[in-house]
Amino acid sequence: MEATKDRAEVMNEILAYSTCTEAYHRLSSLSKVVCTDGILAMCQQLGAFWLVDAILSYRRQEEVQFWTLTVKDGGAVLTMNEDSDQPNLVKQEISYTEFPEGVWKFYLMDGVLLLPSEY
Repeated sequence: MEATKDRAEVMNEILAYSTCTEAYHRLSSLSKVVCTDGILAMCQQLGAFWLVDAILSYRRQEEVQFWTLTVKDGGAVLTMNEDSDQPNLVKQEISYTEFPEGVWKFYLMDGVLLLPSEY
């Protein structure tokens, strides 16, 4: 990550440039889930492999999962539901993170973890 850019700028750039993927990447040998180029860039540039691990630690059966990471004041809440009007099926409080503040969305669809801009 460039020293002159803050973490939110880096994440917003990743979202802006991640509109498709050229390859799928397996980040965990313990899971069949693969991720897109955008997720890989996020993990590498923001040190966010922990976020993928957190998502993959929930072995859910839903083919479509909407994940949200809400970051505020150095802590975060990770939630998952099947649609925006459905209740959360997963909620994990994270006491500390260096992930940029904001509300960040991720999709897990048919075994592929992707950014909303890649859908």
